[in-house]
Amino acid sequence: METVSLLPEELELLKLIDIDGLEQEEAAEALGVSRKTVWRDLHEARRKVADALLSGKIIELTECHRKNSGCCPRENGSLCPVFDGAPCPKIARAESGKPRS
Repeated sequence: METVSLLPEELELLKLIDIDGLEQEEAAEALGVSRKTVWRDLHEARRKVADALLSGKIIELTECHRKNSGCCPRENGSLCPVFDGAPCPKIARAESGKPRS
């Protein structure tokens, strides 16, 4: 069967906005990302879920690829649903004084 992969940040946004009822700006603040990032990730998550439901695909939850690549947009890595206790690479760079991407 075909699968659709949801990233932790996409799942977290579905929870914060569609379940908890937060506005996009509130969710952006809670996750430490821009509102534009929230909109983009939420739009992609909803598209993936709709595709899975309408096409009979399996929804799988994956580990954040950004966490391991050093491109995590989150200010607070502990908000990641699959956070394993290791510091977010982006946070480590920011704390070392290097510019954030």
